[in-house]
Amino acid sequence: MQITGNAFNTGLSGIQSGMRRVDQAASEIASSTLPAQVEAQPVEAAAQAPSDLAGSLVGLTQGRYEVQANARVVETADEVLGTLIDTRA
Repeated sequence: MQITGNAFNTGLSGIQSGMRRVDQAASEIASSTLPAQVEAQPVEAAAQAPSDLAGSLVGLTQGRYEVQANARVVETADEVLGTLIDTRA
């Protein structure tokens, strides 16, 4: 039973971590400058914005996959627990 409990905790921690990553990336994307506004900024700021946006999009995707992978861990732990209960009964 302890193995299953650890799997649940690990999966839930991973989901929370992924959601924090998604929230942070979404916040960065929401606060980033739109292309029309980039033209009005100095050259240094305009050159910086696309790479920041790309990094935020990558972080968003990483967070999504992190949540999906850890949700699968929780699903598997749930299946194992169900099998253990069925076997024990």
